[in-house]
Amino acid sequence: MAGIADVAARAGVSKATASRALSGSGYVSDVTRTRVRHAADELGYVPSTSAVSLATGRTQNIGVVMPYVNRWFFAEVLEGIQQSLLERGLDLTLYDAKPGTEGRARIFDDFLARGRFDGLIAVGLEPVDHELERLTRIGRPIVSIVGASSDTSVIAVDDDYAARRATEHLIALGHRDIAFVGGAPESHWAHVDQERLAGYRHAMREAGLAEYVRHAHSEVTMPGGYAAAVDLLGDARRRPTAIVGVCDEVAIGAIIASRRLGIQVPFALSVVGIDDHEFADMFALTTLQQLPREQGIAAVEVLLAEVADPERAPTTLRIPSRLVVRNSTAAPLASASTGE
Repeated sequence: MAGIADVAARAGVSKATASRALSGSGYVSDVTRTRVRHAADELGYVPSTSAVSLATGRTQNIGVVMPYVNRWFFAEVLEGIQQSLLERGLDLTLYDAKPGTEGRARIFDDFLARGRFDGLIAVGLEPVDHELERLTRIGRPIVSIVGASSDTSVIAVDDDYAARRATEHLIALGHRDIAFVGGAPESHWAHVDQERLAGYRHAMREAGLAEYVRHAHSEVTMPGGYAAAVDLLGDARRRPTAIVGVCDEVAIGAIIASRRLGIQVPFALSVVGIDDHEFADMFALTTLQQLPREQGIAAVEVLLAEVADPERAPTTLRIPSRLVVRNSTAAPLASASTGE
């Protein structure tokens, strides 16, 4: 098996230069780096992680902690992170920290505290139990995806804008009685929920529709959206003509509830969500699209910049969301607006 000395000889450089070119540490000209990497490819050289770590003082490993790995948003973010790290030849250690479990406590108290990574991407950690504050004490760069923190860089969509734009879409169609469904103060997603609720309220007030503002609390899941919508839509005299879901899963739950109640979407009820979930197109759901995979890629880029420059100040990157209009929204019928 070829070693670093073989690569250096093939490229016509010293072992130290070859090591710097392959590890990315220290200055090497672009021409030399290309020549060394080409030599390594020709020889089938695979650098030893331990050797690179000894040469650079880094683990060549990035930690990722998230509350779920089997839900759409997190799976998409993780794919983006993994894709970006693989392209750079870096390892990934995943910590599945489900809320309220003993395993989550062990992850924060033990595994993360060991700091066996060059940097950490924290996905969906709300500022509860001071978890992010505890992570910053580890002394490694941290980038948060979703959530709010002044101590770490943050990659997220503008949740206030997304909900405001969703509500404005309904208002432009002629809706006045628009309800917001989803989220609760005790939710794990309290920060995101409140930002999106605020965006809805801003849009309603700016349109002179403050008297119609109402919030139906629910879990941020399809069953949660379904249950809340059944209660909201069950009374025809107070039934709204449109719903803004805190996320697509809640909005899809509302669509299922309306179908079971015999309420036609979009003719008697318009529904808009936020996310562009993988099921959104199946339910013809109008939504504000966020791109979680791109958030994962962006988080890696920001984190590696902070690893390279520990003095780099935290940054906040808001990725814009785009309105995707499908068939779940339309102008309200006169009969629907009167509840007849």
